[in-house]
Amino acid sequence: MRRFVICTAIAMVMVPSTAAFAQQEVVAPTAQPVQTQMQVALQRVGDSRRTTLRGSKIRVRGTVGAYVVGERITVRFYSDQKRGSARSVALLPGPDGTGRFALTYRAERSGRLVVRAVHAPTATLGELRATAPSVDVLPRSVNASSRRHTVRGLQRRLSGLGYVVGSRGVYDARTQRAVLAFRKVTGMRRTTSASVQVMRRIAKGAGAFRIRRPSHGRHIEADLTRQVIALISGGRVQRIYPISSGTSSTPTVLGSFRVYRKTPGINSLGMVDSAYFIRGYATHGFSSVPIYPASHGCLRVPVPDARSLFNWISIGTPVDVYYGPKP
Repeated sequence: MRRFVICTAIAMVMVPSTAAFAQQEVVAPTAQPVQTQMQVALQRVGDSRRTTLRGSKIRVRGTVGAYVVGERITVRFYSDQKRGSARSVALLPGPDGTGRFALTYRAERSGRLVVRAVHAPTATLGELRATAPSVDVLPRSVNASSRRHTVRGLQRRLSGLGYVVGSRGVYDARTQRAVLAFRKVTGMRRTTSASVQVMRRIAKGAGAFRIRRPSHGRHIEADLTRQVIALISGGRVQRIYPISSGTSSTPTVLGSFRVYRKTPGINSLGMVDSAYFIRGYATHGFSSVPIYPASHGCLRVPVPDARSLFNWISIGTPVDVYYGPKP
């Protein structure tokens, strides 16, 4: 009798692990720092003149395109390209989701002031940089004992207006005469003191000589009210000198003339480097040039200025002599 053996096959079924069926973990994307722009502006600096006096307070105001909580802005100050102090200020909420910051700074050094605002990148706010238009910080006053950079601040502004200054950084006699001429043009007391009142007027943009005969081209204008002479070329004032014109008993002739003769050196009357514009009337250097009319009709200038004036003048140069309106 045959025996039949039945083999039962047991199938091994591989069951995937539970982890394979688990959903993959969703990783949230990393937040990116806000990328925006920043602006910075200065207030109390004479509007378009961009000028203030040393020791004056300047208001720094800045705006950021988006406000981010907890961020700070660093404001740095530079005087004549030399890095100075730095201040850290909090970014505050502004209108319509913007950010803002503000601080007050006292300018303690004369020279060209530059203000920069920066923000180093963080996890929430990107890198930001902004620079305000520069400001000319002038000294509060200047005298013979002032530091060279202080004197240069005064000389720079006077020279820009056409006044003839002396050695760079030295409050010498020529720079003092420039201050005197500035005071004459602006109607101030006629001294050589570069006082705080003078510096304030310079900061406010005063002291420009008003050209009254622009159609005369390269010419001279003598304003007897202000007791100054201006050399004009190309519609711009090139130089301004203090003068002393004729007294009431020997007045300077008024009108428009032309130089017809030049005599270098000193003559028997003590006139130095004379340029005649009508009869015996001339521009010339003289040992005495007071702050008031004192000549016999000529236009006196200080002897140290006589040669440069003489060299600027040519035969035929127009000379306009008038009384200007009171400052």
